Amino acid sequence: MKLLLALALSCAPVAALAQTATADTPGKLPSGVQYVQPKDWTASKQGPALVFTSPEGDLRIVVADIGAAADAKDAVAKAWAVVRPGAAPALRTSIDAPAGDGWEERVSFAYETLPSERASRSATALRKGTAWTVLIVDGSAGTAAKRSAAMSVVSQSLRPAGFQKESFAGMTAHQLTPGRVKLLTDFVERSRQELEVPGIGFALIDDGNVVWQGGFGVRALGSPAKVDQNTKFMIASNTKGMTTLLLSMLADEGKLRWDEKVVDLYPEFRLGNDQVTQSVLVRHLICACTGLPRKDFGFILADKGQPAAATFTQLAATMPTSKFGDLFQYNNQLASAAGYVGGHILYPKMEFGAAYDRAMEEKVFKPLGMTDSTFDYAEGMAGNWAAPHGLDVDGKVTLMSNDFNWAPYPYRPAGAAFSTTADMVRYVQLELGKGMLDGKRLVSQANLVARREKGVQVGPDSWYGMGLFQRDASGVQVVTHGGTLMGYHSTWYALPESGVGLVILTNSDPGAQMLGPVLRRLLEVLYDGQPEAERDVAAAAARIKTQAKARRARLTYPGDAAVLGNLAGHYSDPSVGQITISDRNGQKWIKAGFVEGPLATRRNADGTVSVISVGPGNIGVDALVGTKDGKRTLTINDGQQTQYVYVED
Repeated sequence: MKLLLALALSCAPVAALAQTATADTPGKLPSGVQYVQPKDWTASKQGPALVFTSPEGDLRIVVADIGAAADAKDAVAKAWAVVRPGAAPALRTSIDAPAGDGWEERVSFAYETLPSERASRSATALRKGTAWTVLIVDGSAGTAAKRSAAMSVVSQSLRPAGFQKESFAGMTAHQLTPGRVKLLTDFVERSRQELEVPGIGFALIDDGNVVWQGGFGVRALGSPAKVDQNTKFMIASNTKGMTTLLLSMLADEGKLRWDEKVVDLYPEFRLGNDQVTQSVLVRHLICACTGLPRKDFGFILADKGQPAAATFTQLAATMPTSKFGDLFQYNNQLASAAGYVGGHILYPKMEFGAAYDRAMEEKVFKPLGMTDSTFDYAEGMAGNWAAPHGLDVDGKVTLMSNDFNWAPYPYRPAGAAFSTTADMVRYVQLELGKGMLDGKRLVSQANLVARREKGVQVGPDSWYGMGLFQRDASGVQVVTHGGTLMGYHSTWYALPESGVGLVILTNSDPGAQMLGPVLRRLLEVLYDGQPEAERDVAAAAARIKTQAKARRARLTYPGDAAVLGNLAGHYSDPSVGQITISDRNGQKWIKAGFVEGPLATRRNADGTVSVISVGPGNIGVDALVGTKDGKRTLTINDGQQTQYVYVED
């Protein structure tokens, strides 16, 4: 792996001069294009290109002044010729984005990579007038995931010469009158239809009061039942902020301190080695700043029925890959531990999951009046609930079962609650009221607001606190957190300075593309901003179709009979679980933990073959077929730093 990356990165001559930034450092290319060099990355010149190299040395971000070019494709080809002469990668897709941020044309390119490379490779062409600027990312996928914040700093800072960002700082927000509310609800319904989202729960708050709540569309395709404010959705990682709300209440009661060692509250807690374990404070469990990479496949691929205690088992075997407070790395197991420690403090004799469930019910859901919120799947999927939907192998929106979404249940403080629009409104009102709800103080302002204080940087205008993001959106402070599970995408926004809040819950994977534009539309309505939200939704709808078509073109489905016929019936990886290959309705099916579906095949550029699950939804298995010591294997990379090698039994 290291050799492959070294070869890839050595395709271009090494610059004679390199400078490492001690802080995010603004600069300008000779053309006047504005950029920011990220902290700890080394900058070097390579012809018309400025190359930022990660501290690990295996990832490059290239910003190239190309000037005149025939089109975006030509501009990108010229950039690759500078940084990888004679070794330009094979194109997978190119997607047009709407003009914006001062650029008159924006086109993104994705490239083929080999499974053995575990690489991240992309390009973006940006045009102002006749001049093109190209951004290239090339190198280790693991490092790209680890240093996603730095990548955001570079990509989001690129602006043409003289461009000034739109800012609403210091402006007074308009009141959400009925007319302005209608502008927003009409936008949501149009976006729902354009993105083919079956159902949406939506609410607006102004000056702390609910001015609109309800639903659009249906709970499930094929059913006439409508979504309303009491329809239950899975809210995924929105659960994290509720978990830290529980901790805030425990802090008020003197049962914990944010800067208290976790081992003083739960002595059996372990993270990596003894030195690291003794350094972990309560805030580190939920700050996304403790240096743990995302390890979602650790529970996605696990066998069903794992106990809540699996959270602590996995953490004990995991070492941070960066220093505390250094990088944004989002780890669900750590957030899960935060909730279970909170429950354990209150009910030390109960099983972790049961203690957490009881603590959340008694400390959060009941006091806030969140009467339909629950961690009980049977209750969540009964009555008025929205079923999940995803894209099938041909890109068509399809009703799915909710079986996959049992995966986070053992780690539910990080993201396995069911809730409704009406319940989420109560939660956002508490955030806007800084701990006050219905004239009653439920949590101190100090401990509530501590969760949203700027912590580790996520991007140039975004930070993670403790289970909450804080953003500077065009000069407006926004507190938020989103949630993603298969077929469920949701978020909420609180604008503390204006007292405005918004909740949006969707029951389809394309619904994820509404979450950013709905905030943009809110800002346009509140501050008379330039109209961008509508075009962003239209571009997202086109992008989804392009990506689905490109994915389908790379697959052989039904899969290559010779490849599928040579698969073993059962594989295992002791670190995570089992894979079963079976025949169902004349097709080969895979079951790997919580992923299940028919199999397609893909022949890779190096001659190897992969098998891919193609059940509906945006999460699946992509496994390289191979052998080890004479036994058949399937190898899955998690896109971060972990590789799972399943060997036939």
